[in-house]
Amino acid sequence: MSLVELIAQADERGLAASGLACLDRCVPLLGGDDEALRPLWGSLADDADWGQALDKARAALGGTGAEEPGEDEAVRLTRRMLDAAPDASTGAGLRLWADGCSVASLQVHRLLDPAEDGTSVDSRREGRTDGMSPLVAAELRRQVAVLELLAGHGKAGLRGALEVSTEGRRVLRAVVSRRARGRG
Repeated sequence: MSLVELIAQADERGLAASGLACLDRCVPLLGGDDEALRPLWGSLADDADWGQALDKARAALGGTGAEEPGEDEAVRLTRRMLDAAPDASTGAGLRLWADGCSVASLQVHRLLDPAEDGTSVDSRREGRTDGMSPLVAAELRRQVAVLELLAGHGKAGLRGALEVSTEGRRVLRAVVSRRARGRG
């Protein structure tokens, strides 16, 4: 099943976890530590107040602020994911946010991957994976894995989704670090 189909079939918890996982994997671009989004993960697990947890995450990561002059596109995309997060982990806006996070996260990985990938991100999400760059391919697999974990295990799938996200965050942190060394 394609990523687009998985998002279309996901329930609210799956959508919230999917969008959150995409954002979580890109947190290194905002200079956030590994715990910055932990309150949001906790709110999904405990059915706690998503809005309050989102406020904490935004405060920790500098969300809902103006874009900084000189920010590169990958940072802007990540900041927009955080700023666009809905105030509740329910409702119609959640599907739109999860879908937007999916596209943005794949685009971030595409921007950071030195390998050429001339195919659109939308095509990748629909299942056309031939010639995909390694970083984008790994992100696509992670997005699918998160949605499948939540679809198959419900709330119990959150731990696995967080583990998938943590692995991706470590990979992206290494890419960002290598990129910074190359510029400096």
